[in-house]
Amino acid sequence: MQLDINGLSPAAFLAQYWQKKPLVIRQGFKHFQDLVTPEELAGLAMDELVESRRVYQQAGQWHAEFGPFDSYETLGERDWTLIVQALNNWLPDAEALIQCFDFIPRWRFDDVMVSYATPGGGVGPHIDLYDVFICQGSGRRRWRVGDRGPHREFAAHPALLHTEAFEPIIDVELLPGDILYIPPGFPHDGITLEESLSFSVGYRTASAKDMVGALADHLAEHDLGAQQIEDPDRALSTRSGCVDDRDLTRLRTQLTAMLNDELVSEFSGRYLTQSKCALDLPDEPLEISSDEVLFWLDKQPLIRLGGLRCLYFDLTVAKGTVFIHGERYQLPVALAGLIPALCDMSQLDKATLAPWLTDAAALTQLTEWVNLGYWYFEELSEE
Repeated sequence: MQLDINGLSPAAFLAQYWQKKPLVIRQGFKHFQDLVTPEELAGLAMDELVESRRVYQQAGQWHAEFGPFDSYETLGERDWTLIVQALNNWLPDAEALIQCFDFIPRWRFDDVMVSYATPGGGVGPHIDLYDVFICQGSGRRRWRVGDRGPHREFAAHPALLHTEAFEPIIDVELLPGDILYIPPGFPHDGITLEESLSFSVGYRTASAKDMVGALADHLAEHDLGAQQIEDPDRALSTRSGCVDDRDLTRLRTQLTAMLNDELVSEFSGRYLTQSKCALDLPDEPLEISSDEVLFWLDKQPLIRLGGLRCLYFDLTVAKGTVFIHGERYQLPVALAGLIPALCDMSQLDKATLAPWLTDAAALTQLTEWVNLGYWYFEELSEE
């Protein structure tokens, strides 16, 4: 699968459009094939581990329901949409779509959302807080996108936040293979013209509020940040009720001194690799031996589980630090070169892993991750 951004290089797209303005990308994917059929999508939405919802209108009122769903018979043939989040957690083929956008780092990646809609279906006019590439699969949808501005939002349903009517700066019909890029803050509304599927590749970051809250939990859990203010140079005070400028500086210094690069990378690595949706992990660790890992590597590559988040930082990778699924792993320094391969590549063949397969620590760690389900052999998964 290859991406063509209207002839723009990824660098040019980032410079001209990323987080700046929306863009219609005609035939971004030539001969695009749906990643799932409507029937397969309906089956996924019946699984309690899969995050799904249905949005529809009845008598002019908006409704939203959350899965799992056991039937679709009451919805009729018009005006409804089925949405499944994190398709990449359940469908290995979604990885090829994500890789087309890997000029944006994976720590910014959210998920691949798939939407099936009948004629007239949509979720209503709304504003997202994330960047999204809406890739049109089969069928046609009309999209209207407005400009950023002070748009009033309101709850059309307890689970649906809509925005008031807007003047479109883009009014376009997407055909299979077309892509619509929308940055945060631009109101948009998609209405299905015929039965269709679309695949949205989303990118987001957490708000400062969410990260500060999670950081406080991290500090408490690991008993960090317990240092108190010291002020042996304190001057005489004549205003007992005042926090003067020097004391305000002390308070700020106490907070900022704690947020050094090592703490921020340690916290962020754990935070950013947590999955918001369930992963297709085994209920109990598998019992694959290191010898079996070597045996299967002779036959096929190791595949990283869809939705698994693994990251490293320039600051600490040379020390052997890698973050996987919300945990920090400290590898021997001699294995530091393995970390970029783990995090940058979706598959690891024997040639790639060869420099480390004779290292007992490396093989033991790989085997642990295989037994946790983080990496897997395709043939084994089908047995």
